[in-house]
Amino acid sequence: MAAAADLREELNCSICLQIYTDPVSLRCGHNFCRVCIEKVFNCQNRPENYKCPDCRTVFWERPELQRNITLCNIVDRFQCAAPQESGIFCTYCVHFPVPAVKSCVMCEASLCELHLKVHSKSPEHVLTDPTASLENRRCRIHRKILEYYCGDDATCICVSCRLDGQHSGHQIQTLLAASDKKKEELQSVLREMNSRKEEMEKKAQKLQKHRRNVKQKSAKMKEKVSALFEDLRRRLNDLEKSLQCDLSRQEEQVLLPVSGLIQRLVGKMDEVSGKAVYLEELCSTADPLTVLQEHQSGEDEFIHIEEEEEQDLGDLDVGLISRALHTELSNILTDGKYVINEPEAADISLDVNTAANTIEIAENLKILSCAQNILNRTQTPKRFQYSQVLTLQSFSAGRHYWDVESSKWGDWSIGTSYASAERSGEQSWIGHNKKSWCLRRCNEEYSVRHDNTDCLLPHKVRVLRFRVCLDYEAGQLSFYELGDPMRLLHTFTASFSEPLHAAFYVWEDLYGRKSCLRIVTKS
Repeated sequence: MAAAADLREELNCSICLQIYTDPVSLRCGHNFCRVCIEKVFNCQNRPENYKCPDCRTVFWERPELQRNITLCNIVDRFQCAAPQESGIFCTYCVHFPVPAVKSCVMCEASLCELHLKVHSKSPEHVLTDPTASLENRRCRIHRKILEYYCGDDATCICVSCRLDGQHSGHQIQTLLAASDKKKEELQSVLREMNSRKEEMEKKAQKLQKHRRNVKQKSAKMKEKVSALFEDLRRRLNDLEKSLQCDLSRQEEQVLLPVSGLIQRLVGKMDEVSGKAVYLEELCSTADPLTVLQEHQSGEDEFIHIEEEEEQDLGDLDVGLISRALHTELSNILTDGKYVINEPEAADISLDVNTAANTIEIAENLKILSCAQNILNRTQTPKRFQYSQVLTLQSFSAGRHYWDVESSKWGDWSIGTSYASAERSGEQSWIGHNKKSWCLRRCNEEYSVRHDNTDCLLPHKVRVLRFRVCLDYEAGQLSFYELGDPMRLLHTFTASFSEPLHAAFYVWEDLYGRKSCLRIVTKS
């Protein structure tokens, strides 16, 4: 340790008295920290004042500083090999600081390795890791070493504190026993913290997985959006070409008779121009007899010129182009394949326990139709009085859809309903209350209904297959016509407060024709 201390002293800069930092050499051979010697030279503002701080050698011009690479390497190796200092130095090494390896509570001193060898080995000399707070290890009242722990006062005490009666009757333990008990408590806390850490790690992993899923979903959606817009551009380009062709065809049809009229008018204009020239020549003739004789012989010829009859000229049918554009754009906008966030196909089946006795259910709970005779199902609070039925499945989250195919005749309703909807009376009909929404066909007219408010669809329904789409969180219920292309019929917007069941109603129309509905199963 003394050799290390001597080496360290040799590596100290004579200006700052600290170990060299970026050492440089002067021509006289002495070494200094670069920053230290530059500060010295900056203060020596006259050329003859440039002197070495150690040997006072004079330099007539500011010396060039040469980096001492060998000394740099020695300093680096010494710092790497030197033990990490705790900041506590030996109390007995007064000439230079030497790191302490132990502290004695009895002596209230810190010891290096050399002084530790000659230190007392008696039991009262308690050795600890190097510390600067030795004062805290003695009793402030009796100045004795703290050896016990009072559990009642939660404080460390000395032997005199224990004997003088101040802590009489208290739970007294040795520091080691109290420390072991405290460690057990800390171990329990540590186990709980580790358990919480594992939970947080699981949550972090779940979040990481969610982030990866979101990124993957985003990448797929970007590809789909690009493909959809590519298809939209293609359809719009085709529409543009089609409308341009229609305009060109109309232009040709309108301008064809106009061109014939223009040709005939040009011929008449040439005829009029020729006769006008003749009259000008006649007017310039000086012989009166010639004027009178020529005028009488050509009067009918140059006065009675047939004029072209005005005709009703045609024009472009801009309205036709506008309607075609609007129709095709509407088809594009309502085409179901442009729905980016596709809902999940739901596998639903009918709940016989809710079915009225006026409807029959068949084919694995997927088909319902008007019963020929009233059935004798057991009457329960869940059963509807009128020809309605709910599904076994309900939806309280997510995006879902199911397809329904209807018969050509009869009245029906398809939609959704809360299970809490009433089961009897007209207010129980689907769409006749605040708890249900539906698309309905009545007397061959299609409409949507909610809270007993009916709204006729503005366009004619062409097919008999429909899709019901539910976005529970967004509060949207949409009905589509599954034609080519798929067309949006109507969207309800609401704040859903209960799980929703798919709901169905079948009945006969004015002509007594009964209806039938089939839930289309996805393959």
